[in-house]
Amino acid sequence: MSKLSAVLLLLLLLTAGTVPNSARYNVVLVIFDDLRPSLGVYGDSRALTPHLDAFAAESTVFTRAYSQQALCAPSRNSLLTGRRPDTLHLYDFYSYWRSFVGNFTTLPQYFKEQGYYTYACGKVFHPGLSSNNSDDYPLSWSAPVFRPRTEQFMNSPVCPDHSGGVLRKNYLICPVQLQTQPYKTLPDIESVTEALRFLESRKRSRSQPYFLALGFHKPHINFRFPRQFLEHFPLNQFFNYTKDAVKPPDMPDVAWNPYTDVRSRDDFKNRNISFPYGPISELQAAQIRQAYYASVAYVDDLFGKLMSRLDLQRTVVVVLGDHGWSLGEHAEWAKYSNFEVALRVPLIIRSPEFPLTQPQRVHSITELLDVFPTLVDLAHLPPLPVCNRSSSKQQLTCGEGKSLYPQLQGVGLAEDYVALSQYPRPGMLPTKHPNSDKPKLRNIKVMGYSLRTDFYRYTLWVRFHAHDFSRDWHNIYGEELYDHRLDSGEEFNLASLPEFNAVRLHLRRQLIEAVG
Repeated sequence: MSKLSAVLLLLLLLTAGTVPNSARYNVVLVIFDDLRPSLGVYGDSRALTPHLDAFAAESTVFTRAYSQQALCAPSRNSLLTGRRPDTLHLYDFYSYWRSFVGNFTTLPQYFKEQGYYTYACGKVFHPGLSSNNSDDYPLSWSAPVFRPRTEQFMNSPVCPDHSGGVLRKNYLICPVQLQTQPYKTLPDIESVTEALRFLESRKRSRSQPYFLALGFHKPHINFRFPRQFLEHFPLNQFFNYTKDAVKPPDMPDVAWNPYTDVRSRDDFKNRNISFPYGPISELQAAQIRQAYYASVAYVDDLFGKLMSRLDLQRTVVVVLGDHGWSLGEHAEWAKYSNFEVALRVPLIIRSPEFPLTQPQRVHSITELLDVFPTLVDLAHLPPLPVCNRSSSKQQLTCGEGKSLYPQLQGVGLAEDYVALSQYPRPGMLPTKHPNSDKPKLRNIKVMGYSLRTDFYRYTLWVRFHAHDFSRDWHNIYGEELYDHRLDSGEEFNLASLPEFNAVRLHLRRQLIEAVG
């Protein structure tokens, strides 16, 4: 960190916590599920995202932000506790950090303890065991989390078959007419409606600031959205999306995700897609991409409804995706990997403290871990302590990320940061049983750690011992090195080339040090 950045943070420490409740900013956190940077503001010409683009026009846009694991529960728990999956010991869906590792303070809990009214709509924490089957209420939230009543029909017969007649369940691609759906609505529509109701109710309680989290289900599969959004995306523009038709020959087998959730859908499982490497036909590939972009357009429209009701002079707003999603790059689909397309996410921050008339683009590398301390600083609350690596599990209130507050001020933009992500596997090869896309903790035998630097992505797959969460750096199952200056698509693995030995070994040391 530069001296100037350190001075600014010191000043923040001295002045934090002195703002009265009535003068504090409200905070709105918006999370999109499986959203890669397929937005107009990120340069995607196929995207139809006018509301997110308009929001970004007066915001700071972080162009290289990364998730800590490309899976919903580990990513969200990492984001909301400010701690890495290795600290939480959560790589699947089946443990609650407070009882499994430590009673760590969450982002909404921190705000609640500082006098904020905290509330959530939709999918913020991943539902189920990983959030104690309660979305971490009452510790994180001032009231029970709003869960749309139509969530219960997500696996019901609600999708019209391709003849347009019978309603089917378990379809991947599911454009619908709202009048055919239970209660004539969809979960994300319900969540936004509730968020708007909440915002209206808070107009009568200006003495207490609020922290509102809104979690959209889309563009997570299945792709269920109002049919009219499909009309904006002609199928023919999605055939030449990528040239990747087969698995790259120098990709380690352990790095491959066989997209089992896509294969298992009723409208795809009878398409004779060979396991584990496919490929999916060009038509099927185009249809998936078309549906993904239509899903993004659908939630962008809902986001616009939210923004129209926010008092942006009093509200800090953060928009992000929990992780990315592959759309045929490397001939892969879905998430479940350590590649750029699975880990890179949109991260857009708007604060009344830093008014902008055009996007401020920050190209330095950031992580979703950084959101917790950044929001604390933007609200001018007492700064979140940085976790001590040797005793982080004993520190109940701390974070493992960095505050982006200096970068929002335009300071420290040239700092050299890295992002660390990881993904587990049950073995060296893709398998159905156990599911190598989503292995349970007891089945994890390999952990892939991925370091993203300014120029490179370096990934090392090593032996992992689930019983004590240790790793053996000498037992290597795969190694990857990609130079983003020449290969932004991570197509050419340079790890085996002698001329890159010095770079590879330097990055290996850097990665091992970062993991700790």
